Amino acid sequence: MPAKNEPVVIKKYANRRLYNTGTSTYVTLEDLAEMVKKGEEFTVQDAKTGEDITHPVLTQIIFELENKDGQNMLPIPFLRQLISFYGDQMQMVVPSFLEQSMIAFAKEQERFREQMNSAFGKTPMDMMKGATPMKALEEQTRRNMEMFQNAMRMFTPFPMPNGNGASAEPAKKEAAPEKADDLRELKEQIAAMQRKIDSMG
Repeated sequence: MPAKNEPVVIKKYANRRLYNTGTSTYVTLEDLAEMVKKGEEFTVQDAKTGEDITHPVLTQIIFELENKDGQNMLPIPFLRQLISFYGDQMQMVVPSFLEQSMIAFAKEQERFREQMNSAFGKTPMDMMKGATPMKALEEQTRRNMEMFQNAMRMFTPFPMPNGNGASAEPAKKEAAPEKADDLRELKEQIAAMQRKIDSMG
């Protein structure tokens, strides 16, 4: 039996069978997937050499899940982009970026679940006062919209327009005349996008 708080060791034999040393039973990839979902830590070792083969086994689990009907989570553009990073100078940065992104996403997901559980746990009287699951959903949507708007501001060389389509600050009068039309068109496009975001929120 593994020591407390230590990962369970899964041994993989030449016949591809997986043996859980913690429970002294043979397991399948589906069993390992369930362990991951439950937050159970484990490492997979080659039964003959003792080599750590956790990474390829987890990758195999993802492959199996992606091939099940209706369970595709990795869009083709993402897979293409990921493949293009192999051998690229950014390859060393990608794992850390993906890890931090998933951690941030998991935290937001947990926050949303807590909001939903809190809403469902209210008494009928509280529900009448507006403490409904929809409120939690609306709050999460608002937060996502704020994040998106902040990201847009980082890539916008001038202030974001307000909900009426007008700029929050007057445009600089020094703008070159030949660029006025392009600037106006770009502002109109961003204003249209802003209106769409406001309607979604």
